[in-house]
Parts: sequence; structure tokens; C-alpha cells
Amino acid sequence: MIATVDLNCDMGEGYASDTELMEFVSSVNIACGAHAGDRDTMQLTVDNALRANVAIGAHPGFADRMSFGRKRIEQSEGEISASVTSQINELQQVCISSGAQLKHVKPHGALYNLAATDIATARAIVQAVRAVDPQLMLFGLAGSELLRQAEAIELRGISEVFADRTYQNDGTLTPRTESNALVTNVDESAERALRMVLQGKIMSADGFEVAVRADTICIHGDGEHALVFAKTIRRTLNESQIEVRSPIGTV
Repeated sequence: MIATVDLNCDMGEGYASDTELMEFVSSVNIACGAHAGDRDTMQLTVDNALRANVAIGAHPGFADRMSFGRKRIEQSEGEISASVTSQINELQQVCISSGAQLKHVKPHGALYNLAATDIATARAIVQAVRAVDPQLMLFGLAGSELLRQAEAIELRGISEVFADRTYQNDGTLTPRTESNALVTNVDESAERALRMVLQGKIMSADGFEVAVRADTICIHGDGEHALVFAKTIRRTLNESQIEVRSPIGTV
């Protein structure tokens, strides 16, 4: 059986490498105007995704441009759900006008990390996704509360892993406030990606082996060397006979 994995990248956040990165990924998560982006960047990114034949997803986050959505904002479950619903609908409208189909949702930054462990936040997000379209897939951290809540209401959850982030012993990501949060060596990042796909394992920052399910690998488009990382990871997967494709196609 041929191994397959999706490569996804966060886009529409104001970084110049977006168009070039499209060549190496199979799914894109487009900022919906809260932590970054606006109607014009959404339109441009959707158009580029159509040309590149990659799957399109919404990337909702906390409405905090100053902190790029990476700072937790205290909101009720209802407020989170309403915000996520509104952001998905914004991108959905762009997709419809462009003849594109929205395939998935992946929360951003602090919202994503909070939903990995907090039941109320996870529940708010899955309810928002289902309200927009129950056929949408939901990308979440492998083993997270977000994916458990998705399963509970029969949304299709996609387990995500990170090649350029370090892990804690419980399978959560090391906070960006920690000095060892990022993997900056491109070859190390590619090898980590390969091991997660083929073996379902990753070594935590403390040297503990963590089991993960790798349906999709995130490549951060805002990284200083994002394009180099994307090229190297894609090449490493291809050389290992791993097929890179989106979970359910692009059409």
C-alpha cells in the first residue's frame, strides 16, 4: 500500500512566498480577515489555489492583528462560534464567486492551540464548522480535543503534525514563548516529517517518544525560510515514495 500525506500551508497572511509555495503543497489554509488578510488577499489566494490545483481551506483565528492571532483572547463559547462562523462564511463567499469549493477549516494560532486541550473552545469551533457545511473537513492537532469533538458530531477530522515545531510529552506543541519551540534546521525538519508519516512517532523536546497520526503536515508560510522547508520536505517525501495529495481532492 502506497503511503500518502497532505502538505498544507497557511496563506493569505501577507507573505511574499505564497505563490511559490503553492507548487509544493496540496492544501492551503487562507486567513479570513481576523488575524490577517482581507477580501482582496482572500480573492488573490483563492485564484492562485485554483491555478495550482490545491485544496482550499479557511484559516480562522482570534481577531488580533497586533499579535497575529497568537495571543489568547477571552471569549465565551458562543462568541468563538460566531466569530469562526463569520470568518468561514467570508471565505466561502469568495470561493463561490470564483467557482471554487471550500474543502476544510483549520483554526489559527492561539485559537488552534486552545482548542487542542479546551473542550469549550473545541466544541465552539466544531459547531461553527457544522453550521456552515457539515461536509467540511476539520484540521486539528493529532490527538487533540478538537478532533475528539469533531468525531462526536461526525465531522471528518484530519490529524495534523508539524515538522518545524517541537512537541511536549503530552503531544501538544511547545509554546512559541519557549526558546526550543521551533525546528530551524531544514534537514532535521524533513526527517521528522518522514518519521511521523512512516512510523507515526515523534520525539518530544524532553526525549520522550510521542505517538502521532500524520494525515497532513503543516508548513508555515510565515517562516523566514518557508520555501526552502517546503521544497526539502516535499522532495524527501517524494524520494521515500510517499504520495502527497489533499485528503479528498481539489475539485
